[in-house]
Amino acid sequence: MKAQASTCPAENLDDVESAGVKSPDLAVAARVLSVEAEALNTLARSLDGRFIEAIERLAAVKGRVVVTGMGKSGHIARKITATLASTGTPAQFVHPGEASHGDLGMITAEDAVIALSNSGNTLELSDIVTYAKRFSIPMIAITAKAESALAEAADVPLILPAAPEACPMGLAPTTSTTMMLALGDALAVALLDRKGFSASDFRLLHPGGTLGKRLLRVSDLMHGREALPLCSPDTVMSEAILVMTEGHFGCVGIVDEAGRLTGIITDGDLRRHMDNGLLSCQARDVMTAAPRTIRASALAAEAVALMNTSNPPFLCVFVVDEEVSPDVPVGILHMHDCLRAGVA
Repeated sequence: MKAQASTCPAENLDDVESAGVKSPDLAVAARVLSVEAEALNTLARSLDGRFIEAIERLAAVKGRVVVTGMGKSGHIARKITATLASTGTPAQFVHPGEASHGDLGMITAEDAVIALSNSGNTLELSDIVTYAKRFSIPMIAITAKAESALAEAADVPLILPAAPEACPMGLAPTTSTTMMLALGDALAVALLDRKGFSASDFRLLHPGGTLGKRLLRVSDLMHGREALPLCSPDTVMSEAILVMTEGHFGCVGIVDEAGRLTGIITDGDLRRHMDNGLLSCQARDVMTAAPRTIRASALAAEAVALMNTSNPPFLCVFVVDEEVSPDVPVGILHMHDCLRAGVA
């Protein structure tokens, strides 16, 4: 009777080898990744002045970067388009087949074209190439063939180094499309760096999802000056507790005559001073001096980390604008505000 194969997956290749089990699937996967990784290393070493010229031309574009390609190259072109657009370079994908039936009108004289074709002789690209040459639209080619029609027509041909496809028959686009994708990433990130694209700019283009939440700033979530629970150091505690209760933050800030934050009273402070004379004490007698604050420009995640530094964590932090004054509160942030926004 044939032995039943084990259904317990190995955690990694070392586990498989140590167990004496030879997996052809893992061997194929490792070979594919090794072939593609070596191709990427070769691509990195092959970069030269043509890459710099491509960046110069793309950075000077007043319109959009139009990316195009057919088949697998078209799928890669769509991803490059999305990466460019999300990193501050307006971009648009134009399908070469649709371009021949009216979509050439999407390409203007203020645009630039990035055309992808491994062979460089993709027939469907001919109308876009002709259109770009006719109207002097800068064109960058990404191809593996330096002597192809696309490379010769391009203003800047970026030539992929010779590398075998990871497919055992050498036919399915694998290594070549990986290099195209990586080269597109390199163009997008180099443009990002050239333009000084910041985290704030990134958040404007990624307001949703995990990225948007990670890039929320304290100023986006805080309650402003009108909501601040504040009192002076000589306020009697019977009044300070009323301010604290009305604020619904579980704390009250103590500010001097110049509006500078000198202390804070929390529920914990009240418990520590709970006796018959608490209500007649002044705020300065109960407060915790020199409370920690957070910058309005800080990431909300930084505020969460700050509130979690104590044990138990504190739930509120006063916000300051360091450009105005590092001691004058301009807002207050509650842990629940961060949790509701999905920042944790």
